[in-house]
Amino acid sequence: MKISIIGTGYVGLVSGICLAELGHDVVCVDIDQKKVDQINAGHAPIHEVGLDELLLRLRGVNFRATTDLHEAVLHSEISIIAVGTPFDGDEIDLEPIRIATRQIGSVLKDKSTYHVVVVKSTVVPGTTCEVVLPLLEKFSGKKAMRDFGVGMNPEFLREGEAVKDFMNPDRIVLGGIDERSLRVMEEIYRPFATVDQIQTNPNTAEMIKYTANSLLATMISFSNEIGNLCAVISNVDVIEVMRGVHLDKRLSPILTDGTRIVPSITSYIQAGCGFGGSCFPKDVKALIAHGQKLGREMRLLDAVVKVNDGQPKVVLGLLESRFSDFENLNVTVLGVAFKPGTDDIRESPALGIIRELLGKNARVKVFDPVAHAATEKFFGAGVLNYADSLQDAVDGSQALILLTYWPEFECLPEMIGRQVIPPVLIDGRRAIDKKSVPKYEGVGLLNSIRTQ
Repeated sequence: MKISIIGTGYVGLVSGICLAELGHDVVCVDIDQKKVDQINAGHAPIHEVGLDELLLRLRGVNFRATTDLHEAVLHSEISIIAVGTPFDGDEIDLEPIRIATRQIGSVLKDKSTYHVVVVKSTVVPGTTCEVVLPLLEKFSGKKAMRDFGVGMNPEFLREGEAVKDFMNPDRIVLGGIDERSLRVMEEIYRPFATVDQIQTNPNTAEMIKYTANSLLATMISFSNEIGNLCAVISNVDVIEVMRGVHLDKRLSPILTDGTRIVPSITSYIQAGCGFGGSCFPKDVKALIAHGQKLGREMRLLDAVVKVNDGQPKVVLGLLESRFSDFENLNVTVLGVAFKPGTDDIRESPALGIIRELLGKNARVKVFDPVAHAATEKFFGAGVLNYADSLQDAVDGSQALILLTYWPEFECLPEMIGRQVIPPVLIDGRRAIDKKSVPKYEGVGLLNSIRTQ
């Protein structure tokens, strides 16, 4: 199929390149000429495992980027909207969606063939049918279900694993306004014939996306709530508590041969410094706001946000248990990206922690394998010191705050052990064995039983 994708962010670019890998002819549209040139030169503007390799192989073959939306839509059979939908505190900003829709509608006016417009951006239920569809009709002068189709196709891509997730989906959700729209959308994913597929209406497809993200966020905040309780109970470690919970065969099934399957979902049932990123914080808050708009109080999700907002303070409290004054304290923050495998620092717990440390005049050094550029852009040049390596990060530090567990950090105990005066390790991810370093503080662990 000939596919145009509006937007070259994480979702748009990954989806475009992976659809090209499936054999489709794909063009991605962006208003930023510099970004378009970078993509066409074979350099992805985002860090995603395997993305650069695919881009280098497919560019100029059946994948390219352009700033010309009119040409891209005119010569494609289906257009996918994958622009950002930021949350302003009251509701998601649909203006990027509206702009893209108006532009697509104007092109449809010039098309004589049937075309399907699909929303892939995360939007609250009702957006596709109540915002996108009317705008397409207005600016095209044509009628939905007769002259063009409309659908909603949410993405379920984990940053850092997005290429793998797209090429090995666990489900495909298609929400169409009619059967013809669904048939065209179904054609996109024909290579995934054995994957579970849900075909429904756009409102339900939109709700599935928000519900999925809200469930995972709830699991994280639940785990942190339990961890914060464990931290004030003698001889209880949240790591051992959750290990016991995970062994429930409904979470970790046991096969007939006795082999236990440990699903990745259990990684969300772990205490830590809280969730971040471009999806969970925004989507949970947007669903809360949408519920309030419709007269439904979202009490559980309100609590999810409240618990998450408090986790950076929990981590700072661990540091305060060791140092009463942060003035001139040499602190290194290990990991700024909200999770391993990405350079995305949006809503990362590390940002608030770093701000607090700077506000209390600590000497802050940062080390992240891929997110240094994004961190410096966020805080500004000269505000933070940046370590060149993990060894440089450890050397001279009085405290290490682990906030993103990159694989490179596995050797931390060994590096810490070589220090003449070992730094305190504040483990915000409970990723390091508490007995492997001389001075350890971790989320969900009472001070009286910590290794001194």
